[in-house]
Amino acid sequence: MLTMTLHILALETSSSLCGVALLTQDNGQVQVRTLEHDATGEHAERLLPMVDSLLAQAGIGRSQLAAVAFGQGPGGFTGLRVACGVAQGIGFALTIPVIPIVSLLAVAVRDHQPRTAMAPTSVSVVVQDARMGEVYLAAYLADADAASGWRELQAPVLLNAAHVEHWLQQTVPAWRAVHGVDLAIRLAGDALQAYPELTQLQAGHGCVLEQGSPLRPDASTIARLALVAWHSNGGIAPELAAPLYVRDKVAYTTHERQQGMGGNPKAQVSPVSILQMADEHLDEVAAIELSVQSFPWTRGNFADGLKAGYGAWVASQAGRILGFCMVMFAPDVAHVLVIAVTPNSQKKGIGALLLRHCEHEARLRGLPAMLLEVRPSNLNALNFYRHRGFRQLAIRKDYYPAAHEQREDACVMEKKLDAT
Repeated sequence: MLTMTLHILALETSSSLCGVALLTQDNGQVQVRTLEHDATGEHAERLLPMVDSLLAQAGIGRSQLAAVAFGQGPGGFTGLRVACGVAQGIGFALTIPVIPIVSLLAVAVRDHQPRTAMAPTSVSVVVQDARMGEVYLAAYLADADAASGWRELQAPVLLNAAHVEHWLQQTVPAWRAVHGVDLAIRLAGDALQAYPELTQLQAGHGCVLEQGSPLRPDASTIARLALVAWHSNGGIAPELAAPLYVRDKVAYTTHERQQGMGGNPKAQVSPVSILQMADEHLDEVAAIELSVQSFPWTRGNFADGLKAGYGAWVASQAGRILGFCMVMFAPDVAHVLVIAVTPNSQKKGIGALLLRHCEHEARLRGLPAMLLEVRPSNLNALNFYRHRGFRQLAIRKDYYPAAHEQREDACVMEKKLDAT
């Protein structure tokens, strides 16, 4: 039987650590070679020479690469642009896919401690130093059912370091409600070293708080996560690759900071809850739909869906509806009919939270797959679903209404669901 040797190049420059890794998979064996240099402000001049040096050491030509991965952040603004730009350039030049990997996930993977069957479920909360008294924060749960082997519980956000404990105490109850009261929180990331007070936090609610290691993301872990992504979805086109920024403004004046400015309004302190959609939500749901769609569903469409018994939920935070989804559960598939997030709450993990809930409900019903349609022109949505394990199944001609009384095709996408 013929076997393919796979080479993936990985770049990580979200911190002061400039790293390059070359992963080779051959006959089921994986080897990773790395080069690293730790210095601030030198990524742009060092990254490509390090790539060439590593490929030369391995005796691998650029044309033999199957994909190029990069740590997309969050992290230093310039570093993120360097890694993304180099990855895109290599992808375009070689006509190979690019695989963006969230840098905070790499820290969770590096710090992961396998649990025994009797140990409490552990949530990895990554806190990376963002300077100016702030941290980049994300939360992950090791989950064999997820495409990457990890489930994102909190998308990366920017938070004042002094607010992490309050964030934990508000968020932990929602996690316990979903994952059980026997829960441990494991803190990891270099912010533990930058802000030693984080090692003294209390999660509250009877939850165990474990101290992990003050790690940074590295190219080797980015490469290993990229290998999983490669086998799951094959990566994305170079033009779709982008850094993950969570800081709305890079620099604040002294006067602005004295007024309490800084940080990022995207950081969620109050947890987001998933609630059954009810008639009382329909006005807000219809308003969100109108704000994000050129040809929106009407309030009556949503009301009809509820009457028909479709699965329908809203994402609520502090009494405000941030997003919603509606699913038709057929005998052999869960069909996601509509999912949307209000514009000022997008790119905060709300859509991913709703989609995970749909998957959970589909698994509870024993369904093997999820199905949905996306406009080919909606590149952000296509990228979003591909990153979450969906693959294009077919094209439906003239499915959507379009401007000037025209019609637009639909990409039919499917995700296979493993049994729980």
